[in-house]
Amino acid sequence: LAGLLYTTNRLAEAEPLMKRALEIAEAFFGKDHPNVAVSLNNMAQLLQDTNLLAEAEPLMKRALEIDEASFGKDHSKVAIRLNNMAGLLQATNHIAEAEPLMRRALAIDETSFGKDHPNVARDLNNLAQLLMATNQMVEAESLMSRAVEILLNFTAQTNHSHMHLNAIIEHYSQLLMQMGFSKEQAEAKLSRLCLKYGLKIGN
Repeated sequence: LAGLLYTTNRLAEAEPLMKRALEIAEAFFGKDHPNVAVSLNNMAQLLQDTNLLAEAEPLMKRALEIDEASFGKDHSKVAIRLNNMAGLLQATNHIAEAEPLMRRALAIDETSFGKDHPNVARDLNNLAQLLMATNQMVEAESLMSRAVEILLNFTAQTNHSHMHLNAIIEHYSQLLMQMGFSKEQAEAKLSRLCLKYGLKIGN
């Protein structure tokens, strides 16, 4: 029920139910169980969405610590927690603290899934967005271009457009224009990337 309330944006109603779910998980599994990390993360995400960032941070940190202890520091589940923690730090303008967490998540997912996996494209996009915020545009462009190519390759290989492809293409287009490309130049660059995989923009 808490999840349904959360997804329908009834956050005030979801919060006490998520708190109760966390208490039950801690009592049933113990305070350091991975299921508790899931509840902590869910609660932290809700607090973040209601702009209670200071309250969300210790919950996310605890979820990360539990999963590192449970699965090891290089597990793909840990990469998820790292990305979430980095997103929260970015939201609170702690960019310098967020960047190494995002880079670590990227490295874990490249090892876990391979360098051309869609999860890696997600990580590349997240890191590129952060680098844009600190005006590191050249590296951001390189990462975003790679993210686009990964999802174009996925689309070409599976004959199904990846659900995040259009969003990442839009992010890349915005980045190029921030770097001084005209709209037409950005579209031409994206068209060349798409054609490389036998696709057109909008596939």
